Amino acid sequence: MTHELSHERFETLKREFEAIDGDGDGFITEAELRSYFPDLPPEAIGALDRVADVDADGRFSLEEFIRLTGARD
Repeated sequence: MTHELSHERFETLKREFEAIDGDGDGFITEAELRSYFPDLPPEAIGALDRVADVDADGRFSLEEFIRLTGARD
Protein backbone atom coordinates (compact mmCIF):
# COMPACT_ATOMS: atom_id res chain seq x y z
CA MET A 1 0.00 0.00 0.00
CA THR A 2 1.17 3.46 -0.75
CA HIS A 3 0.33 5.02 2.60
CA GLU A 4 0.01 4.00 6.18
CA LEU A 5 -3.36 3.56 7.84
CA SER A 6 -4.01 4.20 11.47
CA HIS A 7 -4.55 1.03 13.47
CA GLU A 8 -8.18 1.99 14.09
CA ARG A 9 -8.90 2.60 10.39
CA PHE A 10 -7.23 -0.68 9.42
CA GLU A 11 -9.28 -2.60 11.99
CA THR A 12 -12.50 -0.97 10.76
CA LEU A 13 -11.75 -1.89 7.15
CA LYS A 14 -10.76 -5.40 8.18
CA ARG A 15 -14.09 -5.88 10.00
CA GLU A 16 -15.99 -4.60 6.95
CA PHE A 17 -14.01 -6.94 4.71
CA GLU A 18 -14.72 -9.90 6.98
CA ALA A 19 -18.44 -9.07 7.03
CA ILE A 20 -18.56 -9.28 3.22
CA ASP A 21 -16.30 -12.37 3.05
CA GLY A 22 -19.12 -14.79 3.75
CA ASP A 23 -17.09 -18.00 3.69
CA GLY A 24 -14.16 -16.55 5.63
CA ASP A 25 -11.54 -17.63 3.09
CA GLY A 26 -9.81 -14.24 3.05
CA PHE A 27 -11.20 -13.17 -0.32
CA ILE A 28 -14.34 -11.42 -1.50
CA THR A 29 -15.89 -12.96 -4.60
CA GLU A 30 -18.46 -11.56 -6.99
CA ALA A 31 -21.07 -13.87 -5.42
CA GLU A 32 -20.27 -12.51 -1.95
CA LEU A 33 -20.56 -8.94 -3.24
CA ARG A 34 -23.96 -9.75 -4.74
CA SER A 35 -25.08 -11.42 -1.53
CA TYR A 36 -23.94 -8.55 0.71
CA PHE A 37 -25.09 -5.80 -1.68
CA PRO A 38 -28.15 -7.30 -3.40
CA ASP A 39 -29.07 -4.03 -5.12
CA LEU A 40 -25.62 -3.53 -6.65
CA PRO A 41 -26.05 -3.46 -10.44
CA PRO A 42 -23.99 -5.92 -12.53
CA GLU A 43 -22.16 -3.08 -14.27
CA ALA A 44 -20.94 -1.85 -10.87
CA ILE A 45 -19.43 -5.26 -10.15
CA GLY A 46 -17.77 -5.20 -13.56
CA ALA A 47 -16.33 -1.78 -12.79
CA LEU A 48 -15.02 -3.03 -9.44
CA ASP A 49 -13.30 -5.92 -11.20
CA ARG A 50 -11.59 -3.57 -13.64
CA VAL A 51 -10.51 -1.08 -11.00
CA ALA A 52 -9.78 -3.09 -7.88
CA ASP A 53 -8.89 -6.66 -8.86
CA VAL A 54 -5.21 -5.86 -9.35
CA ASP A 55 -4.05 -9.44 -9.84
CA ALA A 56 -7.09 -10.32 -12.01
CA ASP A 57 -7.88 -13.50 -10.08
CA GLY A 58 -11.61 -12.74 -9.93
CA ARG A 59 -11.71 -11.95 -6.22
CA PHE A 60 -10.60 -9.22 -3.83
CA SER A 61 -7.98 -9.64 -1.13
CA LEU A 62 -7.94 -7.44 1.96
CA GLU A 63 -5.22 -5.28 0.38
CA GLU A 64 -7.27 -4.82 -2.80
CA PHE A 65 -10.34 -4.02 -0.68
CA ILE A 66 -8.42 -1.34 1.22
CA ARG A 67 -7.24 0.18 -2.06
CA LEU A 68 -10.80 0.02 -3.41
CA THR A 69 -12.23 1.90 -0.46
CA GLY A 70 -9.78 4.71 -1.06
CA ALA A 71 -8.73 4.25 2.55
CA ARG A 72 -7.52 7.50 3.98
CA ASP A 73 -6.96 8.50 7.56
